[in-house]
Amino acid sequence: MKALTRTDFHLPGQTAVYHGKVRDVYTVDDDLLVMVATDRISAFDVILPTGIPYKGQVLNQIAAQFLDLTGDICPNWKLATPDPMVTVGLRCEGFRVEMIIRSILTGSAWRAYKDGCRELCGVPLPDGMVENQRFPEPIITPTTKADEGHDMNISREEIISQGLVDADDYAIIEDYTRRLFARGQEIAARHGLILVDTKYEFGKRDGKVYLIDEIHTPDSSRYFYADGYEEKLAKGEPQRQLSKEFVRQWLISQGFMNEPGQQLPTITESYAESVSTRYIELYEHITGERFVPTAEEDDLAARIERNVTQYLSTLNRG
Repeated sequence: MKALTRTDFHLPGQTAVYHGKVRDVYTVDDDLLVMVATDRISAFDVILPTGIPYKGQVLNQIAAQFLDLTGDICPNWKLATPDPMVTVGLRCEGFRVEMIIRSILTGSAWRAYKDGCRELCGVPLPDGMVENQRFPEPIITPTTKADEGHDMNISREEIISQGLVDADDYAIIEDYTRRLFARGQEIAARHGLILVDTKYEFGKRDGKVYLIDEIHTPDSSRYFYADGYEEKLAKGEPQRQLSKEFVRQWLISQGFMNEPGQQLPTITESYAESVSTRYIELYEHITGERFVPTAEEDDLAARIERNVTQYLSTLNRG
């Protein structure tokens, strides 16, 4: 099983490239983005040394499907998926915030709540809640979008006062966030899942707000299985979930949380293949469709560059 962990393309009209933790993003003609979902995997702000076969295909195809399923709610950046691991779309000027929306008290929000926090990003939290309990209605808890280090919680008022997003645009992206999340919850419910929380990123192009980046993938979202949710909540038991949390838990069990003095554990080929299997399961649960892996090839990068170049050749790029 092959995994793509690095790209170094030279695409027609290429003007820039950015290598992120998981994605490699190529700018073409300063107008289009070619976003390659590699098989890299990160946890605790560290890129793990071994790639996960088919992970990039899983993430790219989930995101592409949900961009298509939400296009009636708001415009998005996607133009085409010329390769199973690639989305090509419009280059937008991204807002420097991430819109996180939560329907259930869990994760970092629960940890803060347990420590006495009763206000998150300017949103008051009710007293007497327990872990994994639903909020009366979904809450939006934005973060800054940091180039380095950790994103920081921020309130609506701070976003506007600091000029990160103006009041009119913020009203638009807040409305889009709620409507996108409601659609995601509807789709998840049809597949026996609960969309617990997720993040959206937005940008602007020619004066119009667009949804950008990925949506509703297991790397950007948390899903619970609906079956047994109420029973486990009543008993105070952990929920069965679909996300990459299982990778974090494995690292913790190996004594790694990216703290000083800790060493990354060895990622064996068999463990990488087991993670690959879990990602394929995530795909099938989230989309309700069977995952069809691409044919195994010795050179994934060559295939991708060939497919993207062919797609770009069909465009009238002026």
